[in-house]
Amino acid sequence: MDKVIAVIPALNPLNSLIPFVEEVLQMDFEKVIIINDGSDRKYQQVFSELKQIKDCIVIEHPQNFGKGKALKTGFHYVLKYFPYTKGIITMGAYCQHKTTDVSLILHKAKVFSNGIILGVRNFKSKDIPISKYFGNQAASLLFQLLFHKRILDTQTGLRYIPKQELYWLIKVPGNSFSFDTNMLVEAIKRKVPIYEIPIGHLQYKKNSIIQYDEITNMNKVIQQLILLYSKNKS
Repeated sequence: MDKVIAVIPALNPLNSLIPFVEEVLQMDFEKVIIINDGSDRKYQQVFSELKQIKDCIVIEHPQNFGKGKALKTGFHYVLKYFPYTKGIITMGAYCQHKTTDVSLILHKAKVFSNGIILGVRNFKSKDIPISKYFGNQAASLLFQLLFHKRILDTQTGLRYIPKQELYWLIKVPGNSFSFDTNMLVEAIKRKVPIYEIPIGHLQYKKNSIIQYDEITNMNKVIQQLILLYSKNKS
């Protein structure tokens, strides 16, 4: 099949996820797979409504395992039940990504279908704390220094992944946000092409709770990069 499947890890999502999924399904997606990663009981109504949407599949984790584990659960499901799909696009459950950006990555998947596509967010906005901008720059430069490839946005959750790459991705270590970086490092080792597509400004709202933080604490990202480099060298 030529169509793509959306994979969305979700922990305690807001009601806004429901119209977002409905808009995504109006695009050229075969299915939307949502992994409920052990959300609190008060969010069950959101998942109940999602289950009523045609072509939306909800997979339940009995407890919170982390974003990386949720993504790998989705990858396993795609390989088992949709082996002929073209690929998948991962995206956030908290309206971090505009549907126009999702549509752009979906369109680019038709052109760069042989590799991983990253939706690179624009950190240059008056709404973004300057520390986040410089933190992202530092993580990008360190990634280049350690792994010899410049990646402008190592933590973006909006990614296209060809189906054939899922077979090794489900074996990549990391059950938390570290999986996002580990994925890129393993792709470089395997010489999988990585394409970077500029999307809109980073969606950032002060005092908002995003369970899978793609803005992320860059100190933790930098620590994780150094640890990952050490493991690869040993």
